[in-house]
Amino acid sequence: QVQLVESGGGLVQAGGSLRLSCAASGRTISSYCMGWFRQAPGKERDLVAAFKGSLGSTYYADSVKGRFTISRDNAKNTVYLQMNSLKPEDTAIYYCASSPTWGSMRSEMYDYWGQGTQVTVSS
Repeated sequence: QVQLVESGGGLVQAGGSLRLSCAASGRTISSYCMGWFRQAPGKERDLVAAFKGSLGSTYYADSVKGRFTISRDNAKNTVYLQMNSLKPEDTAIYYCASSPTWGSMRSEMYDYWGQGTQVTVSS
């Protein structure tokens, strides 16, 4: 059984930083496409960052390029999202997800999801 457990969300002031963690079990993260999505109230769930290839190539949404970094620790089977220079518009629930298909860009291509962690950025 695959489980993804996120942690690290919270309340931070604009300009601050947070690091989200996604601990996986039942699936080896280095063998699957792992992504971070976010969903703000009343909006769709959008892909923020992902490992899109088996060699570690990454994808970032334009809105977070240069501020967010996705990384992974294969020994811990954990994926991270380092978020710097946070803005109020980054406020959302952040979800970790896993897909059996490399390069997955749409949420429906991901078959396992974490429970989500709230990130709130105050102005």
